[in-house]
Amino acid sequence: MAKRGENSAGPRFRLQEAGRALRHRNYRLYFSGQCISLVGTWMQMVAQSWLVYRLTGSSVLLGAVGFVGQIPFILLAPVAGHVADRYRRHRVILWMQIALMVQAFVLAALTLTGTVRVWHIFVLAALQGVILSFDVPARQSFVVHMVEGREDLSNAIALNSSMHSGGRVVGPAIAGLLVAAFGEGWCFLANGVSFIAVIAGLLMMTVQEQKREVHDSPLKSIQEGLQYAAVTRPLRALLLLLGLTSVCAMPYVVLMPIFADQILHGGARAMGMLMGASGVGAVAGLLILASRTGTKGLSRWVLSCSLGLSVTLIGFSLSRSLWLSLVLLIPVGGFMMVNMAGINTLIQSMVPDRLRGRVMSVYSMMFQGMAPFGALLGGFLGHQFGAPAAVAISGVACLAGALVFGARLPSMRPELKELVRAQGMGSATPEVATPGGGN
Repeated sequence: MAKRGENSAGPRFRLQEAGRALRHRNYRLYFSGQCISLVGTWMQMVAQSWLVYRLTGSSVLLGAVGFVGQIPFILLAPVAGHVADRYRRHRVILWMQIALMVQAFVLAALTLTGTVRVWHIFVLAALQGVILSFDVPARQSFVVHMVEGREDLSNAIALNSSMHSGGRVVGPAIAGLLVAAFGEGWCFLANGVSFIAVIAGLLMMTVQEQKREVHDSPLKSIQEGLQYAAVTRPLRALLLLLGLTSVCAMPYVVLMPIFADQILHGGARAMGMLMGASGVGAVAGLLILASRTGTKGLSRWVLSCSLGLSVTLIGFSLSRSLWLSLVLLIPVGGFMMVNMAGINTLIQSMVPDRLRGRVMSVYSMMFQGMAPFGALLGGFLGHQFGAPAAVAISGVACLAGALVFGARLPSMRPELKELVRAQGMGSATPEVATPGGGN
């Protein structure tokens, strides 16, 4: 029988390997709580977009709400990275989840009482962005502690992304039904209640985080993390590709209410179906990614998914059929999430733990901090040229970025290989890059 790291016999990707990180108790607690909470999060996201659209009918304001909700990642992520490396990540995550629960309940109360105004949504979206700016780097860098080492780290990262995508399937579908039947407020209330599950899981964990040496000066600490990300060539290239994807690929989500209502003539229920179709593809792709037992060839996956995302986005922009759009959004979701999860896995495989929080704060800046600019760009392009043209332009931009990354990838493989080995990933996963195959 072939051993875990061997490729000479048996299928390369074993679905039975997809859940191996769940053997760790802390990760099981986290996973089960987040599975429930993320359904509520996606319900709130869809309902909030529909609420803004119902109140204003403006694609520009749809983009603006996305902007104010995510711009805090650019402004606060470096500080949040220092906090994640300086303080107990478990405790930071716990308090941020409590704060997010309160934010959801406030939005629910305003909506259910009929007193909600557009400015309320803007303020609460900005507050949510501030909270998430501190929550995301802490959660991303806490994964290694939940799986008690590096052997199952890549699997846990893929499962995390699968979890988000699973919520993306179920949440929008439920939100579409609830919004159509009862209104947006019940989605916000359900999201607030869903945080109880993840908070309970965090409280039940037994965590022993190692003491990390961090500069006493927050400024020096932040500078160290930013400098590491800037001068490490493979890390820099992956982060730039991620940032481009966030700016150019995310607008299709912001413009989804317009596609659902004006282009495909399906209303709130069609919006839930469209978002759910994208999530189905993401789950399928990430289950395959989770079954991997090493990092060999992962950068090629990142490149292939970037190219595939570009082509399918352009195809979606041209569709005027609901069913064709649903079919096209399945690979859109799959390519996007496998691309982002693959980048996450490669970065975490290269970064030392003492810098993990700060580097993952840069990851969150590129992933979520650049998204508001994409939201504004999508809203502007949608207003000027129409939603289909906006998504088509975004797809062409993604294609250009993927081609540049692909041209530079061969020269970066040796350095990427050494960085992975330096963090002990090479020994845990003997299939790390070779000159002929590479990461």
